[in-house]
Amino acid sequence: MIVLKTGRELKIMKEACRISAGALQVAGRAVEPGVTTEEIDRLAEQYILSQGGVPNFKHYEGYPATACISINNEVIHGIPSAKRKLRAGDIVSIDLGAKYEGYHGDNAATFACGDISEEAKRLMDTTRESLYEGIRAAVPGGRIGDIGHAVQQYVEERGYSVVRQFVGHGVGTNLHEAPEVPNFGTPGRGIRLMPGMTIAIEPMVNAGKPGVEVLSDGWTVLTKDGSLSAHFEHTVAITADGPKIMTVI
Repeated sequence: MIVLKTGRELKIMKEACRISAGALQVAGRAVEPGVTTEEIDRLAEQYILSQGGVPNFKHYEGYPATACISINNEVIHGIPSAKRKLRAGDIVSIDLGAKYEGYHGDNAATFACGDISEEAKRLMDTTRESLYEGIRAAVPGGRIGDIGHAVQQYVEERGYSVVRQFVGHGVGTNLHEAPEVPNFGTPGRGIRLMPGMTIAIEPMVNAGKPGVEVLSDGWTVLTKDGSLSAHFEHTVAITADGPKIMTVI
């Protein structure tokens, strides 16, 4: 069931999203050669708690950390570790969120660790812009398929692939709600977008083929062909005036 949020609910949720966005900024600024992924996770958690929020990924379906930190050919759900140090040239995808007064925020971005290759930069730029293409398509009266098509077309025109096994989702009093928001689709198809809907749009884009696999830890998702992957995400409210990005400071 899709839950439409009231103006009061959106105000509370906006605070959850502000905290989420701030934590992502803190985590992104910590991406440097030699830093462990556990250190980044700790900084993100400290920020969320300092703002009156609760890390909403931690213990979600058994997940052990505040942030998912995925490096290079890891697509999503990389588990932070004290043994894993970042290296110059890595691209680091960080996905996290906060819960505040019963409502959730969710966002992600991919960060460069030191100097990275031109190919990595192009992949990151394409993925980031495909997110905004999807957001621009999230207008009241439109369809979920419009969002996915906008992302898919932008990505594939540039020679990359969208991951199909994992998708965006509704956000609200639950971290994952209806509807699913795929990064591929057919214009004019799918659930109609209405004011009051709040969704996480999150392109996951591979430099190679779209296939992925899950490691034995049950969480970390890799590209099957070993190619680089990037991930960007915003929580977005559908309003009568068009889409509004909620995960901003």
